[in-house]
Amino acid sequence: MSTAVFTGVSIPVPAAHRSADSTAGGSRLRLTRRGRVVLTTAAAVPLALGALFFAVNGGGAVATDSSSGATFDYITVSAGESLWQIAGEVAPNADPREVISDIVHLNQLPSSEIQAGARIAIPLQYSH
Repeated sequence: MSTAVFTGVSIPVPAAHRSADSTAGGSRLRLTRRGRVVLTTAAAVPLALGALFFAVNGGGAVATDSSSGATFDYITVSAGESLWQIAGEVAPNADPREVISDIVHLNQLPSSEIQAGARIAIPLQYSH
């Protein structure tokens, strides 16, 4: 600490209580043990509450069966048959590209190429 002035009287602070910064005119903030505890607690509480929030609400995104028991019509692919031909047979009034895209997505096919003998599910909107 530095010297205190009362009504024109200067009281010197003993050298044991002075720091190097106080003699140079600057003051340095010192954090006491209690201050460190308060600061650590103030930083840790929001983190702990956030972790607790995510732990409790983490189960909200549970996988469910989206098909809900829907049954599909299936077609067995004949030799030389393509998805374009199947799309034309299943939905003659629809755009074949959209029908093919829906079939590929439903059956999780890596491409639009199919093998003879494959069993292909037909989307419900194109089933009879």
